Amino acid sequence: MGGGGYALRSLNYNPDANPALWSDQVFTRLSGSAAYRSTSVEDDQGNSGRLSSGNVQALQFNFPLYERSLGVGISFQPYSRSNYSATRTGQESIGPRQDAEARYETTFSGSGGLHRLRGGLGYRVNDMLSVGATADLLFGTLERRRRTTWAAPQLRNTIVSDGVQLSGLTSTLGGHLALADVFAEDDAFSIGASVTLPANLSGEQYRTLDEDLARDTLSTERGDVTLPWKGRLGLSYQPNARWTVVLDGAFEPWSTFSSDFSTGASETVPSRFPAGGPGTLADRWRLSTGAEVVPAGDDQLAGYFAQAAYRFGGYAERMYVRPDQETTLYEFALTAGISLPTSLSGTRIDLNTTAGTRGTTTNSLVRDRFFGVSLHVNFGERWFQRRKLR
Repeated sequence: MGGGGYALRSLNYNPDANPALWSDQVFTRLSGSAAYRSTSVEDDQGNSGRLSSGNVQALQFNFPLYERSLGVGISFQPYSRSNYSATRTGQESIGPRQDAEARYETTFSGSGGLHRLRGGLGYRVNDMLSVGATADLLFGTLERRRRTTWAAPQLRNTIVSDGVQLSGLTSTLGGHLALADVFAEDDAFSIGASVTLPANLSGEQYRTLDEDLARDTLSTERGDVTLPWKGRLGLSYQPNARWTVVLDGAFEPWSTFSSDFSTGASETVPSRFPAGGPGTLADRWRLSTGAEVVPAGDDQLAGYFAQAAYRFGGYAERMYVRPDQETTLYEFALTAGISLPTSLSGTRIDLNTTAGTRGTTTNSLVRDRFFGVSLHVNFGERWFQRRKLR
């Protein structure tokens, strides 16, 4: 449904972006998801490449303290991820008289990322208003590598690594307003919003040099970075039991990012963080929309595929990176998926797909075309039930 859902109320899911929605819980839920993505890259010179990767997206555990009134949410998921690889080949003059040529290959790659451990509460104030709050721990390591290998056996292969280890705390505050009989009888209209506060992360930056089997740490440095706040606003409308339509937006002022790590002025000092410096960051916005249709509606006796939920949507995003400090980059994608019911009333299996493009080949930049699939398993059942004797 476009990847938003900031106002979407559901007994089958617990949206992570707005903790106010955790107040609706009836089932105790354990959910997990994994994803695979294939990305093809091209530039204006006709050079191209492909990179594929798979990862675990998220783990969530949610349960109601008081049914449909007070709920708890705990989650662990990636906050950011670095995953790229590019290779350049060439020749270099070697020898005392520089009269010989040696072929080399240099591979630039990135790995790692930040993770987020979140815990929080959602509370229903009344039939219309819900609020929620979380405490979030961000931590992880991001690393960039430059690996150079030589065809000449007398030359040493080297790996120069620049990494940064960061950790810090932030918090997310959310609210949700639920209205009924707005445009038609028995319809439901919801407004949801959440704000993640700026995060101050502390950590250590380092540069290492690997030559064959030897590894040396050239330098380390401690510092702080400040991540921007993030605002989200969503609308959800259910005209009947079959259809749900959502519209969502998000904004992050990455132009306010700050870092007091060094600028990488020498070969022994780590390169600047982020790569290219804060001037390569731009304010990010994202708009998404989507719909879900359940052919059976509330009919529990309908056929299996009539009780499945079919979803489709799309999004447009202005990216937060501007590598040449001039060109604004965008990402566009379409999404589709199916949610399959199981014999357990609170458990569903979701299959989702995403296809889109981002970037541009102008100004010596590259364009990505990507396709991804994901599997989400959501287990739900009633726990902590006190049986009444009759």
